[in-house]
Amino acid sequence: MKLLILTQKVAQDDPILGFFHCWLIQFAKHYEQVSVICLGKGTYSLPSNVRVYSLGKEERKSKLTYLWRFYKYIWSLKGEYDAVFVHMNQEYVLLGWKSWRLLGKPIYLWRNHAQGNFFTRLAVMFSRKVFYTSPQSYTARFKKAVQMPVGIDTDFFKPNPNVTRQPHTILFLGRIAPVKKVLEFVEWFNTLEPEFIATVAGEALSKDQAYAIEVRKKASDRIKFIGPVTQVEALKLYQSHELYVNKTPAGSFDKTIFEAAACETKLLLGNQDLKFLESKSDSELRQFVIEHHSLTLLMGKLQRALS
Repeated sequence: MKLLILTQKVAQDDPILGFFHCWLIQFAKHYEQVSVICLGKGTYSLPSNVRVYSLGKEERKSKLTYLWRFYKYIWSLKGEYDAVFVHMNQEYVLLGWKSWRLLGKPIYLWRNHAQGNFFTRLAVMFSRKVFYTSPQSYTARFKKAVQMPVGIDTDFFKPNPNVTRQPHTILFLGRIAPVKKVLEFVEWFNTLEPEFIATVAGEALSKDQAYAIEVRKKASDRIKFIGPVTQVEALKLYQSHELYVNKTPAGSFDKTIFEAAACETKLLLGNQDLKFLESKSDSELRQFVIEHHSLTLLMGKLQRALS
């Protein structure tokens, strides 16, 4: 089977979307050919049966160019794919469904956001199946929705016996935004004993710059802000810190929680649906991810769902 994937970015060093590079490597193992249309691309290293086509964001092309390239690719590649997998961005479904219906290509949508609207419902209607991870996802309500594992590469995210975890070290990794409750983390950390130190890894979007300033203003000098990190850098942070804190509330299965768990890092969570993970031992945390949320498990389920 040949697959067309639409995603936001293909770049192995991207702090937010770098994980999808690992997904593409795994997709390549399960499909004869994988064509990827992305809004923008960076550095990547993918198997020979994966081809990447960018709409041009990295070249600062106009939105009109994005649109022209989008339709050019889905029609010129029509013989190169049997089905369409849209990752996160429902807009691709809304733009392409007519063309794909004419071409006889089924659409599968991955969308895990807690919020949705009329356009989300349209995208679901035009899709054969929709995939989600969190029971609180907006798309979980639909009959055609299928719950999936988070998809953590447990061969990559794993503890390192040669790295000693520093005592009293706390990690917060994620976008600096109100939804991530970074301010609440800072206020909580400020009440801890002086021997505790923290690392905050992540950056703020333009719309959240005022929030980021407020976070830094209230932060103790025992908190180090290091900015966005790559997957490799994130791995080292998980392996070297004693505790990972994530205050994102129920409604989102934040993948960083499962990355940290796969690295056997102790957890302190705001998501009530995942609180049970706090009581698990180091090895139990990793085993839970392997059994329920590994990338290998996800790929097997997706392949069966798309067949």
